[in-house]
Amino acid sequence: MTKITIAKGDGIGPEIMNAVLDVLEAAGAAIETEEIEIGEKVYLAGNSSGIAPEAWDIIRRNKIFLKAPITTPQGGGYKSLNVSTRKFLGLYANVRPCMSLYPYIHTKHPIMDLVIVRENEEDLYAGIEHQQTDEVVQCLKLISRPGCEKIVRYAFEFAKQQNRKKVSCFTKDNIMKQSDGLFHEVFNEIAKEYPEIENEHWIIDIGAAMLADSPEKFDVMVMPNLYGDVLSDIAAQIAGSVGLCGSANIGETCAMFEAIHGSAPMIAGQQVANPSGLLQAAVMMLNHIGQTKVAENIQNAWLKTIEDGLHTTDIYKEGFSKQKLSTNGFAQAVISNLGQVPKALKPVTFDNNAALNLPAYKRKTNAQKTLVGIDVFVHWSGTEANELAAKINSFLPAELSLTMITNRGIKVWPEGFKETFCTDHWRCRIKAKEEHTISKAQIVELLAKADAAQIDTIKTENLYEFNGKAAFSLGQGQ
Repeated sequence: MTKITIAKGDGIGPEIMNAVLDVLEAAGAAIETEEIEIGEKVYLAGNSSGIAPEAWDIIRRNKIFLKAPITTPQGGGYKSLNVSTRKFLGLYANVRPCMSLYPYIHTKHPIMDLVIVRENEEDLYAGIEHQQTDEVVQCLKLISRPGCEKIVRYAFEFAKQQNRKKVSCFTKDNIMKQSDGLFHEVFNEIAKEYPEIENEHWIIDIGAAMLADSPEKFDVMVMPNLYGDVLSDIAAQIAGSVGLCGSANIGETCAMFEAIHGSAPMIAGQQVANPSGLLQAAVMMLNHIGQTKVAENIQNAWLKTIEDGLHTTDIYKEGFSKQKLSTNGFAQAVISNLGQVPKALKPVTFDNNAALNLPAYKRKTNAQKTLVGIDVFVHWSGTEANELAAKINSFLPAELSLTMITNRGIKVWPEGFKETFCTDHWRCRIKAKEEHTISKAQIVELLAKADAAQIDTIKTENLYEFNGKAAFSLGQGQ
C-alpha cells in the first residue's frame, strides 16, 4: 500500500479527481490517499503561494502527489504553485506523452507517438526579472550543467526503459551560444553513452515546424524549460486534445502527477469535463510507484473506451462517436472495460519495464577561471554612442580599454550604424589589454570613477575565461 497526497483543486478539479479515484479503486490500485487543500481558496485567504506550510509537510512526507488543476487569482502578488512545487521539491523532469488515437479522436496526424521530456526548474522560469532603465526590462535565462545533465540523462534512460529508438534535442544555440550551447554540448556528451539509441539535434524554430508538420518523425524529445512548455501543448493539441494528456514531474525523491489543462471554471459543476488528462497522469503515477499491472489494466480499459466511441463533450463528434458521456459516466465506462484491451488501437504493456537508472550528479573538477574584463550596463539618455565612449575613455587606466558598446545586444560602437535604434540601456565592455588581467579592486575603482563622471551604472557582469576559453558572448555585429 502506497500513501499518496491528493489535491482536488479548483474549477473542474474536484469532478475529475473524484472520477479518477473511482477508476483507481475499481482497478485495485494499492494506494491510500491523504488530501490537502491548495489553490484559489488558499490564495484568497492571504497565502500568496496558494499552499499552507502544513500541506508542504504532507507532500514531502508522502513523496507522491496527484494534483487536479488549480486557479491562480488575477492580479499581481500571486506566485504560480505549479512552478513553486517543481522547484521546491526538485522535480527536474516534466514528462508528457502525446499519442494519436486516430480515427477515434480527430487529428490531422494519425501516426504520432512521442514523449516530450522538459527541463523543469531553470531557464527563463527562474523568474529573475528586473526593470533596469525607463525603457528596458531584463529577464535572466539560467542554464546549469547539473540541470542539463540530469534532464538529458533522464531522456535517454526513459527511452531505454520504454524501448524507444531516438532522442531529439531542441535548442536555439545558433543564437544563445553560451546557455543553449551548454545544453547542446551536454546532450552530445551523454548521447555517446547510449550508442544503441539514435540521437539528433534541432534548432527550435525549424524543429517546432517539423513537429507541427510531421510529428511521426519524433520519438523522445528533450529540451530546456520554455521550449518544452510551448511544444508540449502544441504536441498535445495536434494529437487530438490537451484534455487527453497527463504529465509527470519527477525528482530524485518526490514526484507530482497532473493533467496539463487548466481548471476551466466556466464548466465547473456541469459534469461535462473530460477526466482523461488526470487519469493519464494517474497511470504514470502507478507506473512510477511500481504498480505496473494496475496501470496497464487502466490504460487498456481507457483505450477501449475511446475506441468504443464513448466520449465526453470535448471529443464527441456527431455521426462518429457512439455516445456522449458525463464526467462520471466516462469513468464508469472505463471501469466497465477493466480487464479488456482495445482491438484497433495498440494495447499497452508496462510490466516488463526495468527501473530507470538515474545516478546522482557528480560535480566536475573546477576549471581555471580568469577575470579578463567587465560589462558595465549604463542607464543613459543620450543617443550618440561616440559621446558615451568618450566619457568612459576619459577615466580608464592605461591597462584597460573600452572594446565595445552595445544597445539591446547590437554593437553601436565602434563603427556603429546611424540607422540602429537605441534605447536608454547601454552595455559597455571594458577589457584588460594584452597580457593583463583585471582585479575586482580595479572594478570597484572603475565604478567609483563612473559615478564621479555622472554615469548611472545599473549592473555589471564579470567577463571570465575558463581554461583559457572565453565564456561570454560577442555583441551582435562584433
